[in-house]
Amino acid sequence: MKKMVIVFLHIGYWLLYLILLFIIMMCLYIGSQFRTSPFFLDIRFEIFFSAFAIFPAVLGFYSFYNFLFDRFLLRRNILLLFVLGITFSYIISFISAALISVLHIFNIGPSIFGNKLSAVVSIMTIIAIIAVLNGGMGLLVKGFIRWYGDLKLKEELLTKNFEMELALIKSQISPHFLFNTLNNIDVLITKNAAKASVYLNKLSDIMRFMLYETKSEKVDLEKEIAYIEKYIDLQRIRRANPNFVEFIMAGETGGKQISPMILLPFIENAFKHADNKKNEHIIRIRIETDTHLLVFECENKYSDSALKQEFSGLGNELIKRRLALLYPDKHTLLINKNAEIYYVKLIIHIDEN
Repeated sequence: MKKMVIVFLHIGYWLLYLILLFIIMMCLYIGSQFRTSPFFLDIRFEIFFSAFAIFPAVLGFYSFYNFLFDRFLLRRNILLLFVLGITFSYIISFISAALISVLHIFNIGPSIFGNKLSAVVSIMTIIAIIAVLNGGMGLLVKGFIRWYGDLKLKEELLTKNFEMELALIKSQISPHFLFNTLNNIDVLITKNAAKASVYLNKLSDIMRFMLYETKSEKVDLEKEIAYIEKYIDLQRIRRANPNFVEFIMAGETGGKQISPMILLPFIENAFKHADNKKNEHIIRIRIETDTHLLVFECENKYSDSALKQEFSGLGNELIKRRLALLYPDKHTLLINKNAEIYYVKLIIHIDEN
């Protein structure tokens, strides 16, 4: 939801609340001792009533809205939410009561507490009820904003997923790569049938992964890594020098999940734009996992002519957009290039099964 809409939603709520207070003040002013002027022009009455009804309402609304919703209601800790909500309300009522007492010292507003403890408790309870009712409305408003935001995000993600499916069909494994790989395997059959069979199985696994696994929102990280390894192996057999690419995997992958096809577009681009593949370690790929983090690094050497080529695959902008949708506030992407090296570093907060 846009910030301006949220602002107008807050303004609308407080306008309705002030209209309700205006009606209540008009009724109370009839029996009030302050009748020297209309109540809406009597500044003393307005200050007193603000301390009694507006101040605790604002504190209650925004303490529930900003603090209790995210920390307790969103985590479904209802009991603690209830206890802290009541506690906050009485703290607010104590502050409001103190403010009213100070105003009375300066002859602003009547003495509503009297000399009896029961009267003090009753007034503070009324103020606490005002705070908790407005706090409850704060929870409702925040819940509506969050629900609407999630709804829009899901709709946007669904739309992007359709776009992604079309883009992935076109870019996951280009026909050029597929035909070259099949030709290389065909040549390898006459030289080493067993080895050719291994690579044919790798290609089959890649196609199976693309057809079935990528339809899920999450896949096991170890499956994604296995897919990447097979893709790299098939790229290696296309070159006389298999050491032109270096791949390092560090950390445990078991029990972790990731959105499919997040890393491969960067690897595809590296293979496409890498230059002088007869040399050693033209492409370096490193994936490292921690408890809740995945760190992906990919760099490749390139030539000026490679820079002029259009990126294949999903393209950086679409990749960034997909990351923003799938991992909002849970990823960091750094893309840097100098005279010879194109470098990508992606850090993702990954899920566990």
